[in-house]
Amino acid sequence: MSSSCKDFFVENELVAVLTTQPLDRLLDYRAPEGGCHAGAFVEVPLGPRKVLGVVWGAGRGDFDIAKIRQVIRVLDVAPMRAEMQDFLRRAADYTLTPMPAMLRLATRAPGLSNPPSMQKVYRQGHVAPARMTDARKRVLAVLEDYGGLAFTLGELAEQAGVTPSVIKGLVGQGALLEEECPRDLPFPWLDPDRGGKALTDEQANAVEVLRDAIRGGDYGTTLLRGVTGSGKTEVYLEAVAESLKRRRQALVLLPEIALTSEFITRVEARFGAKPAEWHSGVTMTERRRTWKMVGEGGGAQVVVGARSALFLPFQNLGLIVVDEEHDNSYKQEDGVLYNARDMAVLRALICGAQVVLASATPSLESWANAEAGKYRRLDLTARFGAAVMPEMRAIDMRCETLPSSRWISPSLQGAVNARIARGQQALLFINRRGYAPVTLCRACGHQIGCDHCDARMVEHRFQKRLVCHQCGETKPVTQTCPSCGAEDRLAAVGPGVERLTEEAQALFPDARIATLSSDMFGSARALKEQIREIAQGDTDIVIGTQLVAKGHNFPRLTLVGVIDADLGLQGSDLRAAERTFQLMRQVAGRAGRAEARGTALLQTFQPEHPVIRAILSGNEEGFWRAEANERRHAGVPPFGRMAGIILSSPDAQQVFDFATELARLDAPVRAIGAQVFGPAPAPIARIRGRHRVRLLVKAPKGVALQGAVAKWVAQLRIPAQLRLSIDIDPQSFY
Repeated sequence: MSSSCKDFFVENELVAVLTTQPLDRLLDYRAPEGGCHAGAFVEVPLGPRKVLGVVWGAGRGDFDIAKIRQVIRVLDVAPMRAEMQDFLRRAADYTLTPMPAMLRLATRAPGLSNPPSMQKVYRQGHVAPARMTDARKRVLAVLEDYGGLAFTLGELAEQAGVTPSVIKGLVGQGALLEEECPRDLPFPWLDPDRGGKALTDEQANAVEVLRDAIRGGDYGTTLLRGVTGSGKTEVYLEAVAESLKRRRQALVLLPEIALTSEFITRVEARFGAKPAEWHSGVTMTERRRTWKMVGEGGGAQVVVGARSALFLPFQNLGLIVVDEEHDNSYKQEDGVLYNARDMAVLRALICGAQVVLASATPSLESWANAEAGKYRRLDLTARFGAAVMPEMRAIDMRCETLPSSRWISPSLQGAVNARIARGQQALLFINRRGYAPVTLCRACGHQIGCDHCDARMVEHRFQKRLVCHQCGETKPVTQTCPSCGAEDRLAAVGPGVERLTEEAQALFPDARIATLSSDMFGSARALKEQIREIAQGDTDIVIGTQLVAKGHNFPRLTLVGVIDADLGLQGSDLRAAERTFQLMRQVAGRAGRAEARGTALLQTFQPEHPVIRAILSGNEEGFWRAEANERRHAGVPPFGRMAGIILSSPDAQQVFDFATELARLDAPVRAIGAQVFGPAPAPIARIRGRHRVRLLVKAPKGVALQGAVAKWVAQLRIPAQLRLSIDIDPQSFY
């Protein structure tokens, strides 16, 4: 799908339009009255419907010209830049994704095709009210304080502490003016020259390197590796400031919505105003405003967002920061399968921007790229201020005496009691949501599974429901075995975060306990509020899943107890060791962020395991080198290439037959020296009633994997109810 280099098309000239509809080609239309630019966002007729599209270049005109319809209208938004078209094309080629799906990612703002919407705002009038009351005085005082700024009804009522009727009354008297104004206003100006925090020498040196790179105006990627609490955020905020001074936009990607409120506060403290936000926790109105203002030159200088913010229509992007770059949530696992960390590097390469990959525990891919000299590497080795790194110790569970239904060892219990007695906080960590991972019948041995997936249902006792973590299906907790009908013989097996909370309440009856798990909060706001309360010290014991490992700063937290450090070492995932290492180091890093030194205790049945030993010794470079050698010998990423083919169908026989035939026709991938493994049932062989089969392609580094895979799967026609998805560089193998 190539676009022409022509910039403007006059009325009735043929244009090629890429639509968001699942079609495998560009469609020809006649340019509308008044013409249109290349890259213009347009509304076009498709059958009986009107659909969104982008003018991708000149039309081909290779069929009956008389049947070609006209573009309905050009939308009132900035045209898509050529570099954005290039990014979508190259991302599509890399991930083997159809272009319409890429365009859908780039237009995920509601109401784009609506005319600019208006809202009522209120500002000072020229008439004094006939009668002055306290409430009216407060309204006028707010307007006076803000120097004549306009407010919405809700904003003004909240600022003045009055009801909306007071404001309406002042409008009736002429003391206030009610005006219509566009909703999509630019974001407040962020001031890069407003002073930041005092930096240590190590931070200042890192900042200077990043400033020089940004001043150069070219592409480059830097791995900013800093121990937890070393002040990575201060360093990259100064890089954001430098980008703003150069009149270029900055994007900061965060892995978790729960991290955004604390981060937004830090941005506001540094630049004097809040940045634009882009994630599932913001309103549809704000999403549309951010999308439009990012494309309106200086309308949004900085965006803080989730992975999909990469597809916003930046006009002059100078810096992308990927915070916690190792985090799994940067990989999108449904729809378009892409890794935001890798796409950030691609986007920066195309628009001549700098990338900062920040992490205390980098991904092996980024570590290897820095070792190979592809990325610059900056290290922050000291914790900021008085804080020092936590002491790491193992609790050998083979030497602990524990009843069968208990998971907190006597050694860990004693350490928690000691912290509470000193007025400090303890964190108990388990990487399992829910109450128990398995519900088992003690009469017949049946394990309660999901009706639609080959997955066990997880008991969520706080909600009194059994939940499938694959498809979200829920059913009430039952007392009767669905297999043998036995009453009161069902038992919860294994610990989850809720069960750990129950145990902690029994062991520490006087402690204030907070549980942090993503599925226990109805909204992002409720979760943020709970995190704020913990940071203020309103809690003695925090019990959490991996949500707590990410970027939070709890000043009074001095002890971290990991309930099951061995959990991630099981299974056949090639990244199991890396992920366990990262997670344990991240969790341990929550301890001792202020003056008191922290301690991290890891409960393990295998303290001699190489990964556990590496975690305890803190020898990160040694761990990465050993892990890199193993992967190099195995020829797996980052020293080889992989692609996953996931096939699914309601018909188990059909999906296996198709997968077997595909494996037989593997000549196109064999031609580049690749091997095909499978077909095999996926580890979770059925999700939402669809049977799943996987094939894995392993290829040498540097080969044209995508072209070979595309040619391979194109040999067979895919039956109607069968789905095939291609995952280049798979992160998970479920």
